[in-house]
Amino acid sequence: MASAWNQGTVGIAVRYEIGGARRFRFDAARPVFRRPRFLSALGVILLLFRLHEFRSSSWPILIFKIQMADAHDTDRNIEIWKIKKLIKALESARGNGTSMISLIMPPRDQISRVAKMLGDEYGTASNIKSRVNRQSVLAAITSAQQRLKLYNKVPPNGLVLYTGTIVTEDGKEKKVTIDFEPFRPINASLYLCDNKFHTEALNELLESDDKFGFIVMDGNGTLFGTLSGNTREVLHKFTVDLPKKHGRGGQSAPAKIINVVDVSYGGENGFNQAIELSSEILANVKFIQEKKLIGKYFEEISQDTGKYAFGVDDTLKALEMGAVETLIVWENLDVNRYVLKNSATGETVIKNLNKDQETDEKNFRDSTTLVELEVQDKISLLEWLANEYKRFGCSLEFVTNKSQEGSQFCRGFGGIGGILRYQLDMRSLDELSDEDIYEDSD
Repeated sequence: MASAWNQGTVGIAVRYEIGGARRFRFDAARPVFRRPRFLSALGVILLLFRLHEFRSSSWPILIFKIQMADAHDTDRNIEIWKIKKLIKALESARGNGTSMISLIMPPRDQISRVAKMLGDEYGTASNIKSRVNRQSVLAAITSAQQRLKLYNKVPPNGLVLYTGTIVTEDGKEKKVTIDFEPFRPINASLYLCDNKFHTEALNELLESDDKFGFIVMDGNGTLFGTLSGNTREVLHKFTVDLPKKHGRGGQSAPAKIINVVDVSYGGENGFNQAIELSSEILANVKFIQEKKLIGKYFEEISQDTGKYAFGVDDTLKALEMGAVETLIVWENLDVNRYVLKNSATGETVIKNLNKDQETDEKNFRDSTTLVELEVQDKISLLEWLANEYKRFGCSLEFVTNKSQEGSQFCRGFGGIGGILRYQLDMRSLDELSDEDIYEDSD
């Protein structure tokens, strides 16, 4: 391997995949050789880079993202959105006294330990002087004990449980119990009985778990490492006789490399310094990806390709036709999906209404007979899309309004749109729909 470096090339092309790409080669025309064992199954990576002449005391580090499957990214984004929604709901809940229990068990914790702890807490709570508060606390502890009986052991990713009596907006008391296994391991242990639910530990689930690769090079060798969240791992390091100059290699580097930073050291010290220097860049990766996605959507619109839809009605029509390839939705879209039934005819109709439309009684009456429509079901459109998007064969992307592109998407396009697989004239579909209604009325 050292002989290949001695021939003057510092460009490297690496490809490996689950099940194993068998080889990797230098970018310049060099002999192909088998991949080292340290290139383990981290997904598929194609990395090609080139370094300029080493003339300073600073050594370059290349940073790239290890790509995951699209389906994995979509599922993870949906789970993150669900956690955000849950946190918002839990933080707004309030109770009388200390009747709201927050319980979090990390992986490998013991159900028996927590069950014993709850038993001890029950005995302590029995001594609360206030009868109302005592009964509420005992009821919450009993609810937690009953829910724990449904689990033989703590799930692989841990267990989160919230239970207690909350006060609704109209002043009524309501018992709630929420328990679930997080979509990834939660490294927190918590038990609190308070007048509110404690969600601080759930914010850990919102942190990015993207895995980034680091390649640290100096005149004596190279280190390959990864960073995911707060976990740093050195995959491999080796020494070489690196030439001072080279001529070829790395033409496709920009496609994969996120950034190049200069560090003062090689090896693990350089790895640690690179993590510090690149923290801001890595934090903005999701932000950059969002800008690119919405930019692609705007490009379809500006070129009038016909491969786009925007607004609730048009986007859902395209979705029902199976035309949507990528569904883009603002994570705070405030639209509810109603299933309404006409009691006179037995027919059902689906309406997607925002807050203003929900206050208009006309939306809850038959347009012809003015008969009041019965609400059969009501669900957030976001939640419905998160549950049903796979049925339409599309990917689902949640975006924010924090970037200029995201803000424009929310304000100008209703916060929902789609990039289509093929051209679709939405205006002709609207006209056809109107004609169908006219013919039916005849």
